[in-house]
Amino acid sequence: MRGGRAMLQSMLMPLSEFDHAEKGDALNAMELALCLEKLNNEKLQNLHSIANEKNDTQLVDFIESKFLVGQVEDIRKISEYVAQLRRMGKGHGVWHFDQMLLNGGVAA
Repeated sequence: MRGGRAMLQSMLMPLSEFDHAEKGDALNAMELALCLEKLNNEKLQNLHSIANEKNDTQLVDFIESKFLVGQVEDIRKISEYVAQLRRMGKGHGVWHFDQMLLNGGVAA
């Protein structure tokens, strides 16, 4: 019966690339978000380069005005969050950080 229970457990909880010892940790979440934002920015830069090579000025302007400016700002903001979380470590400070995010970036 034990083997059956282990088999059932493995069927219910598939391994994930996000299974990590720090899963659920605010710093880990922000670092993952930062990686995703940087990847998104890289892909937008590649698309921008291709549009520029093909002399598609409308697409170049669209990417610059609608995506790249905001993307840089998002990367800057999340980088600041990562730095703050690294400085404060784990514990009660993370709760205050969460409250700050809930209040739109204003310290409570």
